Amino acid sequence: MADVPTLPFVMHGARAAIAGGMSHIEEQVKGIERAVDENPALAFDLAKTLIESACRTILTERNVAFDPSDDLPRLFKAASRNLSFLPASASAETEIRKSLAQTLNGLHTAVQGVCALRNACGFASHGADSPRPPLEKVQALLAAEAADTIVGFLHRIHWQDRTPPASTPLTYYDNPAFNEYVDEMHERVHIFEEDFEPSRILFELAPEAYRVYLTEYKLEPNPDGQAAGDANMKEAAP
Repeated sequence: MADVPTLPFVMHGARAAIAGGMSHIEEQVKGIERAVDENPALAFDLAKTLIESACRTILTERNVAFDPSDDLPRLFKAASRNLSFLPASASAETEIRKSLAQTLNGLHTAVQGVCALRNACGFASHGADSPRPPLEKVQALLAAEAADTIVGFLHRIHWQDRTPPASTPLTYYDNPAFNEYVDEMHERVHIFEEDFEPSRILFELAPEAYRVYLTEYKLEPNPDGQAAGDANMKEAAP
C-alpha cells in the first residue's frame, strides 16, 4: 500500500489568535509547528509555554492581577473565572451552564496533561536521574493540537466578550465578503424553480450561527497574516 501523504501541521486556532491581536505568540506557534516533525520533545515544552502566554495576556488585558510565579493550571483557572463563556441570553439556563462546566473541566484536565507530558518528556524540562522516554510525532501532535484548541477557544471568548455590541441590527448586506465566502464553500439549494444562496439561508434560519461563523471568519488570517475583518475595513475605506 502506498504511503498516505501528510500535510504540514498548522495551528489554526492559535493563528487566529495571532491575527486577532496576540502577535507575541507567533514565534511560539511557528516553533511548535516545526517541532512536531523535527523535534517532538520540544513540542511538549512549547505547547505548555503557548497556553501560559495566552492566559497571561488575557489576564493582563482584563486587568486581573496574578502572581508571575503562578503555574499553568493556576493561570488557566484564573483566566477561566474571568471569561464569560455563556451569552447573556443563556445565563439563566442551569443545564447549559452545567454542561459547559463539565466541558471546561475537560479543558482543565487537558492543560494538566500537557504539563505532565512536558515534565515527563519535554526537551527542556528539568533534569532527571534516568533517560526520558522518547515519544514520536503522534504524541507531539496530541499536545500541540490540545494547546491549539485551548488557545483558540480562550481567545475567541476573550475577543467576543470585549467587543461592544453593534449599535444597529446586523443585516444580510453588512458583510458581502463573508456572504461570498459562504456561497463559495457550499452549493446553492434548488427547490422546484427557486434557487437559494447558502449565506442567505444561514442568515435567515440560523442567525446566531451566522454571527458565530462571521466572528470566526473575521479572525481568520489572510495569506499576508492580516485578520480578514481588518482587511475588509481597509478595502471599504475611501
